[in-house]
Amino acid sequence: MHPRPSLLWMLGRVVLFLCVCLPTEVQAHPLKITTWNLDWLTDRPSDDPDLPADIPHRSDHDRERLRHYAQKLNSDIIALQEVDDTLSAEHLFDPSLYSVIMIPDPIVQRVGLAIRRPLNVTLNPELSALDVSRPHAQHHLRAGLDVTLHDGDASLRLLVVHLKAGCWERPLAERKHSCPTLYQQFHIIENWILDRQDDGMPFVILGDFNRRLVPNDPLMKQLNSDASLTLTTAGYASPCRGGKRFIDHIILGNSAQNWLIPDSLRVMTYRDDRSQKGLSDHCPVSVKLSLP
Repeated sequence: MHPRPSLLWMLGRVVLFLCVCLPTEVQAHPLKITTWNLDWLTDRPSDDPDLPADIPHRSDHDRERLRHYAQKLNSDIIALQEVDDTLSAEHLFDPSLYSVIMIPDPIVQRVGLAIRRPLNVTLNPELSALDVSRPHAQHHLRAGLDVTLHDGDASLRLLVVHLKAGCWERPLAERKHSCPTLYQQFHIIENWILDRQDDGMPFVILGDFNRRLVPNDPLMKQLNSDASLTLTTAGYASPCRGGKRFIDHIILGNSAQNWLIPDSLRVMTYRDDRSQKGLSDHCPVSVKLSLP
């Protein structure tokens, strides 16, 4: 007959089992950050004088399809471009799950954020300097939405942008095709980055840059001349644009570069639909960060 183990021996085995099986430290939950241009998302009637004639006019079914992809995206932070107002965004992002912030520009194509609850952000002054239009211009450019995300002990500054279209890959010396305007906007972003260098805050700049940025692009080199940055889309082509380089980007700076989870760049395409009509001419672009 084998001897029965003592109670103390059995308790010791349980303690040893727990020590071996439990992780030595709690792993941070990855934070999924996305940028998504929603291509003139508005509830206005098609004859609204502020709407161009050639934009998509969506049916209720189209909005449900977009809502499906927003749910499938399952992101924590979504930078929005070309959204008219909060209500338009809330058609896609359930208000019980997300809080929505829109910049108060008097234009249809506004930028904003959808933030998964219970994450919270502090609003910073908008980067109104990005609207380099003349004061009495008929069409104004978008300001930048500037917020600070608080997640436990970590803080992260986010700047959401939608820059001037028309200078996707033209040379720096080009004086037409919207290039001078885009160059001005990049200079303003450069100054914003310098401020983050001074305060040491981890940061993300994300949105529609309307530029096929790569590390050796003159505009990207200009930003990198003042700070070490991570262009998360570098070296990749967009499956949403037939293999062309990205114009939607997520740029990381300061210690946020160390939080990037390797190989986490993703593009969600509209595979559940035979036709992209009624959806968007941009696909959501995402990365994951592991905040300390």
